[in-house]
Amino acid sequence: MEIGKQEGKSPHCLVLAFPLQGHVNPMLQFSKRLNYKGITRITIAVTKFFLKNAKDFPATSFPVETISDGFDNGGFEKVSPLEYYNRCWESGSDTLADLIEKLRSSGSGIDCLIYDPFFPWALDVAKKFGLMAAMFFTQSNSVNNIYFHAYKGELKLPISEPEIRIPGGLPVLKPGDLPSFIGEYESNPERSEFMLKQFRNVEKVDWIFVNTFYELEQEFLPVKAIGPSIPSWYLDKRLPDDKLYGLSAFKPITEPCINWLNKQQNKSVIYVSFGSFAQPGLDQMEELALALKMTQMNFLWVVRASEETKLPKNYRDDVSEKGLIVTWCHQLDVLAHEAIGCFLTHCGWNSTLEALSSGVPMVGLPQWSDQTTNAKFVEDVWKMGVRAKKDENGIVRRDEIIHCVSYVMEGETGEKIRRSAIKWKKLVRDAVDEGGSSNRSIEEFVSALVEPSILQFAPALNAPS
Repeated sequence: MEIGKQEGKSPHCLVLAFPLQGHVNPMLQFSKRLNYKGITRITIAVTKFFLKNAKDFPATSFPVETISDGFDNGGFEKVSPLEYYNRCWESGSDTLADLIEKLRSSGSGIDCLIYDPFFPWALDVAKKFGLMAAMFFTQSNSVNNIYFHAYKGELKLPISEPEIRIPGGLPVLKPGDLPSFIGEYESNPERSEFMLKQFRNVEKVDWIFVNTFYELEQEFLPVKAIGPSIPSWYLDKRLPDDKLYGLSAFKPITEPCINWLNKQQNKSVIYVSFGSFAQPGLDQMEELALALKMTQMNFLWVVRASEETKLPKNYRDDVSEKGLIVTWCHQLDVLAHEAIGCFLTHCGWNSTLEALSSGVPMVGLPQWSDQTTNAKFVEDVWKMGVRAKKDENGIVRRDEIIHCVSYVMEGETGEKIRRSAIKWKKLVRDAVDEGGSSNRSIEEFVSALVEPSILQFAPALNAPS
């Protein structure tokens, strides 16, 4: 059954996001870009539980609909990855089909489904209705390549080799450079298999989008790079009033942060944040706290309310003259501030892209998932930071943190890294600006939606670029 665009109307895209802030926000930003390019009919779909619990969502002009993942009242964290996957597949497929039928009955129709590959069953539903379908990966394409070759069985799991060579232009990797679900496969095989299922039916999809940009990962990019998917205000400034992602898990402390930064010298402040999800252990938090206290530099540290109990006793008072600790902030505003000298980060992909876009050097303290791979590339491929080394107990000690911060902020090494960071900042802006690589990819997709006979793109992740 084909649901085509109605005569005289813009194509209608249904955008299905996985229910995590780091997945929803890039897809919202991509939707804004499509809207700017003339796709005026866009509907966002999230799970019922996510919408019910999200704060201030949506802060966009797009209508929002819901599907069910089988856990409308929560409880998904109490079941195994396999049980979540199976229940989500069953409930999600049925309710997504119901939503498409509902939109058709209302006269809206749907021409294309853009979906997060964490919902691989969404492609089956799209093809059942004869829709064009596009995957939207919210992780780097380097990480996609690793997962894909593991999915195909070309990367044998569990990892047993000291060095891993993956086709497609990736550097030689060690087990500790791989995503934790691959490098530490044996610790939770079921969860790792869940990650590999992103590619279950990839050969049937019409488009594959990745939140990256061509110049960053051109050697191994047989897909369409459309990023970075961050607000236009911090990139090309072509989208009016696009300064916020549209969703924040926590209430930001904005004015005190900026007022405090305004009093600091240029490139003098260490900005520290581990995002909305990472949970460093008590020992790691203590080492980090002591390192920041011991260093000669001022710092702005985001410590979520749920993590504050991990701070040493009386720590806020002890560092009040040199450090500002907040529960959340507008990270892009902070990274754009001239006082920031480096970003001490978990290297989540969104944070990594934001640092690249802002030209801010990084010190990586990756925790899990794709963060280890991102940190590897920050240091050895993009040359705009360092990855702090763990000891035999898996903890990055205070002396190592102080050394890394000094390395990226001081002397010849700091100057070299800053030059590289500035280079990437310019390349990011070129990519999203008029005529840039990401901008062209978006325009090609819009052309295919408006006139499907003009361009069809059916990429394969193992094809040459």
